[in-house]
Amino acid sequence: MPYMLLILESRAQRPSRTPEEGHAVYDRMVRFAEDLQARGLLVATNSLRSDREGVRVQVREGQRTLLDGPFSESKEMVGGFFYLDCQTRDEAVAIATACPAAEWATVEVREVGPCYDN
Repeated sequence: MPYMLLILESRAQRPSRTPEEGHAVYDRMVRFAEDLQARGLLVATNSLRSDREGVRVQVREGQRTLLDGPFSESKEMVGGFFYLDCQTRDEAVAIATACPAAEWATVEVREVGPCYDN
């Protein structure tokens, strides 16, 4: 079953780290991803830049609206993701628990599937 682990970080977290701390955190996450890859569980992963450079797009009645980041109405931002192929939800939760980001962020576990109820 495919699962997505979303890394939800406090918006103020990255700017508060020194460059050395930022590299150390990133290196831990890379090692975690390499372990998942070696175990055959990792489909895809990546980190995301701050939402300062992001843009939100809406189209209503044919009219496009753009909202440039940062998105002040939210306290957190999606900092990255892991797309996994797990046997069960429990396995995905166990992986999320072992994720280094769970120490400084929230790791949200979501099953990948249709956006409607069957």
